[in-house]
Amino acid sequence: MRRRTLLAAPLTVLAGGCAPRADPALRLMVPNAPGSGYDITARTVATALDVDHVRSGVEVFNLAGGGGTVGLRRLVYERGNGDLMMLMGLGLVGAQHTSPVPVTLDAVTPVARLIEEPEVLVVTGDSPLRDLDGLVRSWRADPGGLIVGGGSAPGGPDHLAAMLIAKAAGVTPRSARYAEFDGGGVLLAAVLSKRVAAAVSSLGEFAGQIDSGQLRVLATTGSARSRGVDAPTLREAGLDVVFTNWRGLVAPPGLDGTRSRALADTVTGLRGSATWQQAMEGFRWSDAYLPGPDFGDFLRHQDGRVTQILAELGLGT
Repeated sequence: MRRRTLLAAPLTVLAGGCAPRADPALRLMVPNAPGSGYDITARTVATALDVDHVRSGVEVFNLAGGGGTVGLRRLVYERGNGDLMMLMGLGLVGAQHTSPVPVTLDAVTPVARLIEEPEVLVVTGDSPLRDLDGLVRSWRADPGGLIVGGGSAPGGPDHLAAMLIAKAAGVTPRSARYAEFDGGGVLLAAVLSKRVAAAVSSLGEFAGQIDSGQLRVLATTGSARSRGVDAPTLREAGLDVVFTNWRGLVAPPGLDGTRSRALADTVTGLRGSATWQQAMEGFRWSDAYLPGPDFGDFLRHQDGRVTQILAELGLGT
């Protein structure tokens, strides 16, 4: 029940943000649809900052499109704006490879990496696919007939995890059918309505449905079993795949030292927030903090890693 309370709390921030607010102290952009992992994380950040008096009046808004690249373009356009940050993650790194735009993450100001979590491979509670072996058998028998959904564009975490699982299972990634949805909220509807046979998503996005039995986890992608999830890792189930997703904050380019330090101080306050710590436990997120310069190095490394994985899977451009 605690997780549902925490998830509902950020929505109060959204409702309050609907009223016109003069000169908000901080705006937090989500570059995809409501209900996504980015969205859940951003609204949890906003709630924690407000409840624990780190920074009040935080406004969260969504600007979806292009796997996050529409939001990225807006962020870069806001050069020098120290009152704006964007919640992003591995999905946006991958989107640069599949939805090219004139700007890339090299142009932004890295603020901090925040969290890390495994992906989960799920089916509905009443699915005939009872375990990972059953899914693998069906997938091998009809690679084009079994549809696996994900809440990220090609090159994003759900897509990469699904394709790595396919390859390890003996299914050629180019022959596997991946259905792209704009975030976990839309993906959840597709899974429950059986428009896809299985789905790959971050654990935190589907935690409530997993706990209620609406969804059954066939396997998790982490190196160890996930707390509170009655399912093996992919390696335990016989597929040599380990994969984790992460999320962080970036800001517009051209920030002076004072504004950069103010945003860094905001993240420091967030990490010390009791509300944020409780939320991480409820959503089963792991603290993966990296400060700005280190996060910038990490982003460049991740870009190279995505390029390499897409090439290994035969999905590169």
